[in-house]
Amino acid sequence: MRAVFGLVLIVGMGLAGFAIYMVQGYFEQQNAALAQQRAAAAAVVPTVDVYAVNRIMKHGEAITAADIVVIKYTEPFLPEGVFRTEEELFPDGMDELRVVTRQMEPNEPILAIKVTEPGEVGGITALLARGMRAFTIEVDVQSGVSGFLNPGDYVDIYWTGRANDPNGGNREVTKLIQARIEIIAIDQTSESGRTGATIARTVTVQVTPDQVAALAQAQATGNLSLSLVGRGDDTITASIEIDQAQLLGIQRAEPAPEVEIEEACYIRTRRGAEVIDTPTPCE
Repeated sequence: MRAVFGLVLIVGMGLAGFAIYMVQGYFEQQNAALAQQRAAAAAVVPTVDVYAVNRIMKHGEAITAADIVVIKYTEPFLPEGVFRTEEELFPDGMDELRVVTRQMEPNEPILAIKVTEPGEVGGITALLARGMRAFTIEVDVQSGVSGFLNPGDYVDIYWTGRANDPNGGNREVTKLIQARIEIIAIDQTSESGRTGATIARTVTVQVTPDQVAALAQAQATGNLSLSLVGRGDDTITASIEIDQAQLLGIQRAEPAPEVEIEEACYIRTRRGAEVIDTPTPCE
């Protein structure tokens, strides 16, 4: 009898220990799952509703109610100029639509810099900043960087022509006249989503009125060439000027120094047929 009681006691203690082990494992699993949920909740980034286009929209197209869709966008990384309500996008209703000025892809948020104001014509004037003017430069394959220019790119503008030489005469010079100028149109298009190289005949840039006068004078008196500036390059270009002599390493002949001639005074005396000059101090 005692043996049976002892056996039952041992089995009971074993079952109790096993139960405690199972309960501990369960609580550990629950704690791990709770920790994962807390980590996932902390990693969630808040989002907001913004308006986007639901198809490819090209330059010059008007945005209608059929072209828009509401998407979720992460709030901490919200770009400037998005539209969060229909009243912001169409403040005057569907009678005054916005026009696309830069190509947009499906589900791309509509930004204020890529559309016109409501009812505004989507021409090149919509791309000009306040106080800026558009100026067109004639280019070819060489001066237009082989057609690899696009609206939105920045270029340095060089002038090549004949300039007056300080030592007299004139010389052929190439000089940087404008640095980091923004291109807003190629030929008759301001579409920035072009692919491949296109040989342009004209390039339109955005400049100040003073720069317009400088470029007009430069284009009338010489040839203009463009040099593409890398995206994100904000270095300041120093003044650059080179002529043929510098290019070929030819040393210019220094002008002969002026020889100072000492002034001399004479008293001329005539004795019959003979004339005698007698030196005398000059007053």
